[in-house]
Amino acid sequence: MVNKNLVVMSGTGLFTPAQSISNQELVASFNVYVQHYNALHQAEIIAGQREALAESSAEFIEKASGIKSRYVIDRTGILDPAVMHPWIADRAEDQMSLQCEMAVTAAQMALDRAQKKPEQIDAVLVACSNLQRPYPAIAIEVQNALGTSGYGYDMNVACSSATFGIQAAVNAIQAGSAQTVLVVNPEICSAHLEWKDRDCHFIFGDVCTAIILERAETCQSQNPVYEILSSRLKTHFSSNIRNNFGFLNPCDPEKMGARDKRFKQNGRKVFKEVVPMVSDLLLDHLQQQGISANQIKRLWLHQANLSMNQLIAKKVLGREASEQEAPVILDQYANTSSAGSVIAFHQYNQDLKQGDIGVLCSFGAGYSVGSILLKRYC
Repeated sequence: MVNKNLVVMSGTGLFTPAQSISNQELVASFNVYVQHYNALHQAEIIAGQREALAESSAEFIEKASGIKSRYVIDRTGILDPAVMHPWIADRAEDQMSLQCEMAVTAAQMALDRAQKKPEQIDAVLVACSNLQRPYPAIAIEVQNALGTSGYGYDMNVACSSATFGIQAAVNAIQAGSAQTVLVVNPEICSAHLEWKDRDCHFIFGDVCTAIILERAETCQSQNPVYEILSSRLKTHFSSNIRNNFGFLNPCDPEKMGARDKRFKQNGRKVFKEVVPMVSDLLLDHLQQQGISANQIKRLWLHQANLSMNQLIAKKVLGREASEQEAPVILDQYANTSSAGSVIAFHQYNQDLKQGDIGVLCSFGAGYSVGSILLKRYC
């Protein structure tokens, strides 16, 4: 008899935008902007009243992050040195919002893989870093577009939104308020990125992932199914990754459009502080569950920085991780915030055998860390 408290991930889905930007294309556009900026402010730069901007290179980006390209909703505006942000037209209120459209596409794939119909979904959670409006909730719009029952709500824990969403879904299922939950992560990261900043303009891409969670006893998926063994969440306040955009911004006209209204970070401090925080949580989580490092077959880590992931994997496993053990998708997708670790899972879980154990882990602004221990169920 199946344990009624046993919750599984029975299907995942992925929406990838049609457009992408290579490092070479991004750098070419950025350097034109830099040259124009320096020429425009030449007198102030010579007088020491303003600092000259430095040009970038594809080699610098790849060495700093491991990123080679990124998918985006719109590349035209981003690559225009006079614009340098995506062109995303506002939609009428009777039209499906962009985040809802992305979520529906990813959700339909997840539903197909889980062999579920929309009406079998009891709850919809939209968990992502940035929501295009405060209300009505994007999750309720997704619920309406798919034709699901029950309830829906939005949540934001920055890059850890997906793992925190999984925990919320598991809680709902085990508490009996839902039997099957859809968690979707529509990340339009290109819209909150400062494309004029050499230190961060290459970091993010756009994407949407979706996850179906349900009781094991109702699962009918013919695709790999993973049991949620355990989860651990942790937060610790830090302003080293921050975005101050919000509804209060117009209340201070002097700060409208200020640099802090888009993504900014102190990269060195983030690396120094987040790596041990994530590593310690993962090791404690494994020890708590009586699982040794050599039992871990796969680390589906947050896809933000290659060096960070390699160091975390080394601390957890006690040795260098192979590409198979800690798969990388950020070279193609870049940092997609909460969706990154789910993309890695979506693309690299088919080969594990029944009983194999892996860790789905996210970390980001907050600081926030989410660790989900998974075991191949069938």
